Amino acid sequence: MPLIKRSTYRAPGLLKNTHIQTIFQSLIRRVRGIKYIRERITTPDNDFLDLDWVCNSSENAAILLHGMEGHSKRVYMLGMVNALNKQLWDSCVINFRGCSGETNRNLTTYHAGKSEDLDTVIKHVVSLKKYRNIVLIGFSLGGNIVLKFLGENRKYADSIIKCSVCISVPLDLTASAWKLAEKSNSYYMNRFLKKFHTKIQLKMEMFPGEINDNGFEKLKNFKDYDGKYTAPLNGFKSAEDYWEQSSSKQFLKNIKIPALIINAGNDPFLTPECFPVKEAEENSNLFLEVPKSGGHVGFITFNSKNEYWHESRVLEFIKTHNQ
Repeated sequence: MPLIKRSTYRAPGLLKNTHIQTIFQSLIRRVRGIKYIRERITTPDNDFLDLDWVCNSSENAAILLHGMEGHSKRVYMLGMVNALNKQLWDSCVINFRGCSGETNRNLTTYHAGKSEDLDTVIKHVVSLKKYRNIVLIGFSLGGNIVLKFLGENRKYADSIIKCSVCISVPLDLTASAWKLAEKSNSYYMNRFLKKFHTKIQLKMEMFPGEINDNGFEKLKNFKDYDGKYTAPLNGFKSAEDYWEQSSSKQFLKNIKIPALIINAGNDPFLTPECFPVKEAEENSNLFLEVPKSGGHVGFITFNSKNEYWHESRVLEFIKTHNQ
């Protein structure tokens, strides 16, 4: 307990393949009508974070974190915001450093363990003195940040943060990094590397002589990329050190507010290490739901609300625990 053994999600008949489920939403789904109001806040290290808001004059707010190389306008983020909007919740979407359409000021980058930026945003949202209740919703890498943050910050238990839901989370970064290095995931790995390269080139213009892309074409996986860029730019000794320190799995035992993890059994990015059965059985605040299908942030559902299963499941969970 609280291991949720029977998930309600069932994939549509012709859309059960893990890779189809993973890419279908970004290629086919459309979510319209979301109009963000952007707010830029300054971080303690004099960088900035761009927050995209949808406001309904609510006393309830959801803070949302996207996945690797995502942003507030990715369709899975729009879908979640749309579902929250229909329930008249306010939504605050964090664009990670360098993900809002403008390169961040510092040489450092966002990464899977950068929970201090979430702390900065929470303190800002609380300072607005508008909300009685806040929930955290994280996707993929963003989910890892949420869970790490909650495990590090037990002071938030029983405070304004009522609960969290995290979807498709690589809780063990080492295992997930090597999973994505497999040939079957080369499509995703190559896309990530291409986007990373563009950002490194932008950093080179801002910081001439401090960073370069020499030999970038030889990088084939996260071990190569994180070892050359993520680790040294952010104070880690190596890719392995970055993965070890930033993986959220080690922090799950400390979580003191209700937290639901939804990881599909056929997620192409995840390995058995990313399904924390033992941790959920030993922590009464940690809920683990493992649908047999769903891919990575997939969970395709066809209905008149244009609402995917995981979005309805998030609303159900936060309603139950936002008392």
